[in-house]
Amino acid sequence: MMGAACFIACALSPAAPGMAAPKSEAQRVTRDQQPQQQRPRNIIFILVDDLRFDGLGFLQPGVVKTPHIDRMAKEGSYFPNAVVTSSLCSPSRATILTGQTARNHGIVDNNDGTEAGLTYFPSYLQQAGYSTAFVGKWHMGSSADSPRPGFDKWVSFKGQGNYWPAKVETAHGSPNLNVDGKVVPQKGYITDELTDYAMNWLTKERDQSKPFFLYLSHKGVHSDPLPPPRHAHQYDATQFTLPASAADTPQNNEGKPVWVRNQRNSWHGIDFFYNADVPMTEYLKYYYGTLSAIDDSVGRIMEYLRQHNLDKDTLVVFTSDNGYMIGEHGLIDKRNAYQPSVRVPLVVWEPGTVPAGTVNEGRIRNLDFAPTFLTVAGASLPPQFEGKSAWDLWSGKQSPKDWKPGDFVYEYYWEYNFPMTPGTFAIERDGVKYIQYYGVWDTDELYDLNSDPDEMRNLVNEPGWAAKKQELRLALYEQLADRNGRHVIPYGARLSIGAVRRDIDGKRAADFPAEWYVKPNPSDRLDPIMPDSPAKLKAQAEGRPLVRTPPLREELTRQVEGPSN
Repeated sequence: MMGAACFIACALSPAAPGMAAPKSEAQRVTRDQQPQQQRPRNIIFILVDDLRFDGLGFLQPGVVKTPHIDRMAKEGSYFPNAVVTSSLCSPSRATILTGQTARNHGIVDNNDGTEAGLTYFPSYLQQAGYSTAFVGKWHMGSSADSPRPGFDKWVSFKGQGNYWPAKVETAHGSPNLNVDGKVVPQKGYITDELTDYAMNWLTKERDQSKPFFLYLSHKGVHSDPLPPPRHAHQYDATQFTLPASAADTPQNNEGKPVWVRNQRNSWHGIDFFYNADVPMTEYLKYYYGTLSAIDDSVGRIMEYLRQHNLDKDTLVVFTSDNGYMIGEHGLIDKRNAYQPSVRVPLVVWEPGTVPAGTVNEGRIRNLDFAPTFLTVAGASLPPQFEGKSAWDLWSGKQSPKDWKPGDFVYEYYWEYNFPMTPGTFAIERDGVKYIQYYGVWDTDELYDLNSDPDEMRNLVNEPGWAAKKQELRLALYEQLADRNGRHVIPYGARLSIGAVRRDIDGKRAADFPAEWYVKPNPSDRLDPIMPDSPAKLKAQAEGRPLVRTPPLREELTRQVEGPSN
């Protein structure tokens, strides 16, 4: 069920008894002519932390239980191809808030950074007459919890926050919340408490004469996930199944980079994840129990909208800041460019405007939220936005086949805290994904997602794919330029060795690919360091070197002594 091949099949399965499956694009009724509203619609943006792309009840029927989010999907549209341009908390959140890629907004890791010069899209909503609120996990750049521009109401906490009130104050955590610039002790379970603040703002504090924007940013289901008592034993009897590629087999390891195989026995590897001995099948019981509290939160918000006749006047968007791997290719967590890391769940809801019960195949990036929300508000888009408004797609005025998202470009910049994942850049074009790594001695990767959605067969050395590989290499480099046309790798200070430990009884370091081992003096000695030009590809296809190179000893002798008579 974890495989992408059955992803849509799961999405089309009934979520619960009596719940109809979402309609396909062909089944839905198009609503091209919408009456103009008297004022801009309200917007509620619900962000979850580390929720994997298929981590919802209607996608895993009979296993995961999220009845309120399932109802939201039944009454709205589900987007199976939602992705993030950087699969890491701070960069992704910065992209959502600024409408810019990491190379341009400059928040490239989870360590302290600067937010100087950044404008967050809620500031534009304020200018358009909106009342705005931020409630929850900020964790973008600096770990400070002070109010940011663009929000009339502010509730947040330092760093990752705590599921239950902490006992001591640290540089990255606190037993307190920051409420409109004032220190207020955290009282209880974080998901419920954040929802209480959000509901209080919706019901009592906001300016009722204005349209509103609520950004509810949950801590859950980030590690280490802790469900509230009411959900603590919800999944005790559930048997979770790991993806097939979690097994350490020659078939699964074939074609994978050395760093991937080495990461199995590490903080972010399935064999030693978080340097603990809790199996992933058990960890998921806490993970999904924690999600149930978020589902409760969604239920409270949706019930408020229905009771106050705001359901047809409010756009609600539910998604995650990044994906989460549970063993795919021997990995856990996020950061890398594999599908379960970059894909996120996305449900969009507004009865009467967003088509109901629809599976919409249009690809949405976290880069696209800011321009979409400003379009919804009737505001103009600022020039620094790099994303594309998806409102016509969301509202059914544009069909997925007419939605042209272009290439999907991914960037992740190496962090010293977790050095097991290298700097990663990737591009997907027409279902073909190319991945390259920065600063490591390793192979790159190429996958045809159309026939291999689980990324099991690396085509990077297949002669028939050589031209496509080079095409994507060049396109990736071109599109990774920043706004000034530069190709710059940002980095911060290294302050520790990072999570480098390995299980002493676990797997040792992986070997290089067998084809990299050659005997001295190959005749194509210089070919690997030369660009993969058409001439080189032709020579390789014909089984000859592009530049025939004599043995080094022979060449040195010739250079020193001259040609022999």
